[in-house]
Amino acid sequence: MARLEVGAKAPAFTLENQNGAKVALKDLAGERIVLYFYPADDTPGCTKEACQFNDELSRFEALDVKVFGVSPDGAEQHVTFRKKYGLTFDLLSDPEKKVMEKYGAFGEKMMYGKKVIGVIRSTFVIGPTGKIEQAWYGVRTDGHAAKVLGSLED
Repeated sequence: MARLEVGAKAPAFTLENQNGAKVALKDLAGERIVLYFYPADDTPGCTKEACQFNDELSRFEALDVKVFGVSPDGAEQHVTFRKKYGLTFDLLSDPEKKVMEKYGAFGEKMMYGKKVIGVIRSTFVIGPTGKIEQAWYGVRTDGHAAKVLGSLED
């Protein structure tokens, strides 16, 4: 599994959000974004992570940073998840996991002491020029949004 390094060009993507609208990296040129990959809507770790990003959203927005969550789930699940927890940022669907693979966010990982193939919880800060400014793999959910925010405020 190839990991993206700081300074690398962020792989291009076009994914649909919860409303079926296409979100493309090229359309976000000139903006700083946080792109985080997670395994599934409405599971304990993923819910904690999403809610913490949502709780910090006004601070991200104050820094002109957009937040996007990406999972294999479809639009309908994203709509339900957002509504249940009051999430206000876009959730993108990558059902074939092709974008996840480009970012090194899908592949072999350890789960309960066993090697499995799945989504590797990962987060990237992509700068206005389309380069990776920060990359985290194997993320621990609790406190992660605050850590990402802290890296942007430094």
